[in-house]
Amino acid sequence: MARKQAKRRRAPRQKPAVQLKLPQLSQIPVTGILTALCALALIGATYQLSALALDRPIRAVTIDAPFQRVTEARIEEAIAGGLRDGFLSADLGAMRRRLEALAWVDAATVRREWPDELRVAVSEQVPAARWGESGLLNVRGELFLTDARHIPAELPRLSGPGGSAAEVASRYLAVRGPLIEAGLDLAAVRLDARGAWQLTLTNGIQVRLGRRAVDERLALFLETVVDMVAAREGDISHIDMRYSNGFSIGWKEAAWASRDADESPAVVARGAG
Repeated sequence: MARKQAKRRRAPRQKPAVQLKLPQLSQIPVTGILTALCALALIGATYQLSALALDRPIRAVTIDAPFQRVTEARIEEAIAGGLRDGFLSADLGAMRRRLEALAWVDAATVRREWPDELRVAVSEQVPAARWGESGLLNVRGELFLTDARHIPAELPRLSGPGGSAAEVASRYLAVRGPLIEAGLDLAAVRLDARGAWQLTLTNGIQVRLGRRAVDERLALFLETVVDMVAAREGDISHIDMRYSNGFSIGWKEAAWASRDADESPAVVARGAG
């Protein structure tokens, strides 16, 4: 019976251990490190002492004036808390934010004037339209005041559901320029709760745009109907653009009664909606 020879297994070679050699304490340049640390500490202390020496009390505040709706008293009250700090330590950013939080303030700047003075400049909001009953929109279409006490009568009136001020203002700004070029102007822009748009011109004519294809209808009105409105504005009561391929004109009663027999009272297209 044959014998099976046992196979010897070689023992795995062991990897040589990695030895980390740490520098001896005598080899570390302790003197150089201590010297650098002392120099940094000296620089920091010098900076702190210099800042303390220069951080003198604020002795004067200059406010650029005049203003129409923002008073110097309100400006002084807004920045009063920051004046307790020194000339260098005063938080000018916080002062600016408090100023811009005031009603009728559009933007503000606060800067230092050596050696101990602050200079404050404030620009007021410019109302471009009224929003609803008592709100005011600025020239960028932003609602900056919701409960104005005095509203200029000449401002156009914009209205719409809550949160739609920017959208309505954008529509107003887009339409007003072409209307002015044609000798007309806007008195009101309304977006109702159903999403339907209506314009009212300063001559009292209403332009009904509806809910669908508003941009296309508005383009048709500006390209085709505006010249007709400018020529016959005293005779027209409203323009209805809520048609798929046309519009209709509503005439005032006197203009309807005196029209020529061959004059069409309205341009009508099918598909109103």
